[in-house]
Amino acid sequence: MPEPAPPVTVAALYRFARFADPAGLVAPLQAACEREGVKGTLLVAHEGINGTIAGPAGGLRQALDAIAAITGLDDIAVNLSTHAEAPFLRMKVKLKREIVTIGDAAVDPLKAVGTHVAARDWNALIADPDVLLIDVRNDYEHRIGSFTGAIDPKTASFGDFPAFVRAELAGEKGRKVAMFCTGGIRCEKASAFMLQEGFSEVYHLKGGILSYLETVPESESLWQGGCFVFDERVAVGHGMVADERFRLCHGCRQPLTADDCRHPEHEEGVACRHCAASLSEGQRAAARERHRQMRLAEARGATHIGPGAQARSQPRER
Repeated sequence: MPEPAPPVTVAALYRFARFADPAGLVAPLQAACEREGVKGTLLVAHEGINGTIAGPAGGLRQALDAIAAITGLDDIAVNLSTHAEAPFLRMKVKLKREIVTIGDAAVDPLKAVGTHVAARDWNALIADPDVLLIDVRNDYEHRIGSFTGAIDPKTASFGDFPAFVRAELAGEKGRKVAMFCTGGIRCEKASAFMLQEGFSEVYHLKGGILSYLETVPESESLWQGGCFVFDERVAVGHGMVADERFRLCHGCRQPLTADDCRHPEHEEGVACRHCAASLSEGQRAAARERHRQMRLAEARGATHIGPGAQARSQPRER
């Protein structure tokens, strides 16, 4: 019987920095990752680098060293985890306007951000009943897991966060604010924005939920549910282990619970209760054909590389 394949190492990384020529980084980063057999997506912009990549442990470490050398950054924030299978199908380095899109050019995390709170100190902070605890992630992420008592801004994208703050929190500027997101990057911009808006005491979870799940024992944890991640693992739990309770809708890329999959509007590989009403019959037909091709490829022991597969290989903002 063949030996099982070694687990794949996954690295979620980001760093805000001043890149004078981000376009010039694209080709070297692409080549460095491909050389080590690493796949995933890196986003580069004038404000820094962000992404999630995966590969064999040794190759990934070499790729991370190369990324540091190419960008000139020796302190890139990295969250590591493992998975039984490669969560990405291709490697792609993309040039972007922002590495995490808030849509406000005045927000600059390199000027001022909130106070970082280490995972081991997070419980004490959010146990204070006077703290305003905010989940900076989107509604579909909050839906499957969060810290008890956290405010859900009900945003469809991170770009909606400024409007939420201005509409709902204008009278809370004197309160202590604690915020969290998946890997920490959104909180850098969100806290910078809130300081800009006049909030005086803003804290955020260093390394995000991923660091908390890796650091804090489950017996001491205040986290409930799964943490949505932007790859085929769908969600992770304590110890950064894939949470098998959740699946991914290949129509809208939202996480699905077992109840979602039993919903009358759910069609495997095509649509779910969250996106079914928005799809035309033409889109449904295309999705059914894509799903059929994927199943045929799996039956042959192959991987289907097509438009649907390419979409699955691209992580969204952390």
